[in-house]
Amino acid sequence: MSDVNKVVLAYSGGLDTSVILRWLQETYQCEVVAFSADLGYESVERARAKAEQMGVRDIRIEDLRETFVRDYVFPMFRANALYEGTYLLGTSIARPLIARRQVEIAAETGADAVAHGATGKGNDQVRFELSYYALNPDIQVIAPWRSWELQSRTDLLAYAEAHQIPIDNVSAGEPPYSTDSNLLHTSYEGKALEDPWHEPDEAMFQRTAAPEAGPETPQYVEIDFEEGDPVAVDGTRLSPARLLERLNELGGAHGIGRLDLVENRFVGMKSRGVYETPGGTLLQTAHRAVESLTLDGPAMRTRDEIMPRYASLVYNGFWFAPEREMLQALIDESQRNVTGTARLKLYRGSARVVGRRSPRSLYSESIATFEADSVYDQKDAEGFIRLNALRLRQRRRVEGDR
Repeated sequence: MSDVNKVVLAYSGGLDTSVILRWLQETYQCEVVAFSADLGYESVERARAKAEQMGVRDIRIEDLRETFVRDYVFPMFRANALYEGTYLLGTSIARPLIARRQVEIAAETGADAVAHGATGKGNDQVRFELSYYALNPDIQVIAPWRSWELQSRTDLLAYAEAHQIPIDNVSAGEPPYSTDSNLLHTSYEGKALEDPWHEPDEAMFQRTAAPEAGPETPQYVEIDFEEGDPVAVDGTRLSPARLLERLNELGGAHGIGRLDLVENRFVGMKSRGVYETPGGTLLQTAHRAVESLTLDGPAMRTRDEIMPRYASLVYNGFWFAPEREMLQALIDESQRNVTGTARLKLYRGSARVVGRRSPRSLYSESIATFEADSVYDQKDAEGFIRLNALRLRQRRRVEGDR
């Protein structure tokens, strides 16, 4: 292990990665660069303080919120990506950005390896490492949970005590589940949530009010889109990160965006996760509303047919794979005319579309009207129906009543 002189560690400042930091130092006798990405809703200053306490000389704290939303969240939302029909991929989409910066920092600092704190049972180990190798085929990857002797939280606490690792009240009193937060979502899994029959404790939720306790009066919000990306809320143009923050505030206040899901992990097991994605839920709903006016029907169905494949690629860690990039190009082409405004009505856990408009709308009231018009000749429908019925009639003639 002496061939590793420097490692870039994805560092949160929590118990797991603090133990990993010391373990890397002692096992490899190497320098550790502690890297923390500020993606919103996590305390990066906690990570800085802890790394300083542990004597780390090179601490990298980077505000990547705008990059995260602009270059990762928004492209994914152009696809309306939902994993297994419901999950908005909040954890999945953050991993390739963190991995990219680790690889870049390794190149900047001359580090031999990168390391992460994901366990050998989870999806994140796959997401991190597929990204590492896609960006630097020769990088060394260290995944302590797959190689060390430690097996439990009790083991981690004992190691921390034995190796003089400072444990603050946050780490010592961590809740009975693991969490991950960024601007798109907060996730909860494990421990108390491992029984899929067990209802989550209301006190667990950080981003959303209980839907039944929401405001008695509905609230309306308008979201403007340009070529598939949101650009303004209620007429005020905002940067990508600030726009998502504002939608999180609005959706969270009305208890919108909660999801309790048993999902299929890439590594083969089922896992129960609980998610809060208030702003993302509003974005996805509004985006589809604008698309309903501006996206041609067969084009929309083509995009929707590839969406599950795209979502699986993101979930499984293939953000930097050529097939994801190919699908992204097709999706982005579909968004050229997705410009307009959606109006949503927020009320106690729901976000309903109550209006949509667009300067590029394909909707024509003069064609769709039930009143008399000179555009659509209803007699034309007879031939259309008979042509589409031809194969059905012929099948019945051949097969009879069997």
